[in-house]
Amino acid sequence: QVQLVESGGGLAQPGGSLTLSCAASGFTFSTYAMSWARQAPGKGLEWVSGIYSDGSDTYYADSVKGRFTISRDNAKNTLYLQMNSLKPGDTALYYCAKCKRVGVRIDLDEYDYWGQGTQVTVSS
Repeated sequence: QVQLVESGGGLAQPGGSLTLSCAASGFTFSTYAMSWARQAPGKGLEWVSGIYSDGSDTYYADSVKGRFTISRDNAKNTLYLQMNSLKPGDTALYYCAKCKRVGVRIDLDEYDYWGQGTQVTVSS
């Protein structure tokens, strides 16, 4: 069965960095686009970043553009999110998600499998 397992969350200071990983199994990872989404306390789920199935194209929400970098290693079935210049507003539960398609979609209804999430807290 499909499994997505996130790791790498934790506590970071404002301006600091964290790298999230998502280990995928149970499907042909290289065939599907993948994304990261987040949910801050008391708020809805927000799409953050996505990457094409072969890694050739990446997309970012305006709120993280220039600070976050998404990547994938299809040989290792792993998705990454490098987060730099972290802000308190980045505090959220971060999820990786498998898209139903080859190309990235911002509509979260286009994602059929989700991980359990990893908590990122940005605070001094």
